Amino acid sequence: MPFLLLFSSGTKNQSSLYNILVRELSSILIFLGRTLIALSLISLFLIFYPVLKLELQYWILGPSKGSVVSLDEIKGKKVIKPLDESFGIVIPKIRANSKIVAEVNPYKEREYQLALTRGVAHAKSTGYPGQGKNIFLFSHSSVDFYNAARYNSIFYLLEKLENNDEIYIFYKGEKYKYKVSEKKIVAADAVSYINLKSNIEQLTLMTCWPPGTTYKRLLVIATLSKN
Repeated sequence: MPFLLLFSSGTKNQSSLYNILVRELSSILIFLGRTLIALSLISLFLIFYPVLKLELQYWILGPSKGSVVSLDEIKGKKVIKPLDESFGIVIPKIRANSKIVAEVNPYKEREYQLALTRGVAHAKSTGYPGQGKNIFLFSHSSVDFYNAARYNSIFYLLEKLENNDEIYIFYKGEKYKYKVSEKKIVAADAVSYINLKSNIEQLTLMTCWPPGTTYKRLLVIATLSKN
């Protein structure tokens, strides 16, 4: 009889210990699950933070209006001066203002990544303002907040542009105005637009689409304006 009581008591102790272990393990798994979910949400926020920041800024401030793009001060006017008058781009509507790095090979990642730490890239062998050719400029759509700081995000808001919106290119101290005529989303491997042939001088801007991904490409095409 005592043996049976001891056996019964041991069985109860084992069962109790088992239940405790199950509860502890469940608590650990729940904690790990919640931690992973939290880390995933934080990672998503950090990845898309640059996009969200610019979108929020655009939503609060709205499109830039009433500014004049010029190298000189104009009395009574809010003037936007280019960051680089030797080769620079200004898009007033989305408050984009950047240096342009000339003659960058768009097929060599190391080369264009380096260029994009200094400004918007001008595709090698494409035109320059005043030459009557297609001028191809591209910027990086960074896939995380770290690279967004390293590689410019000047073109994040390109999709806000509409027909007749103005884009200014400064080249060797001269100002050239272009007006948006077309906007399209194309496949990531649609490289034919780099050497796009045109009977009139035009400007092609490219960035990744959607912002923060490399899934497709967003193109904004603008033509030289005479007024």
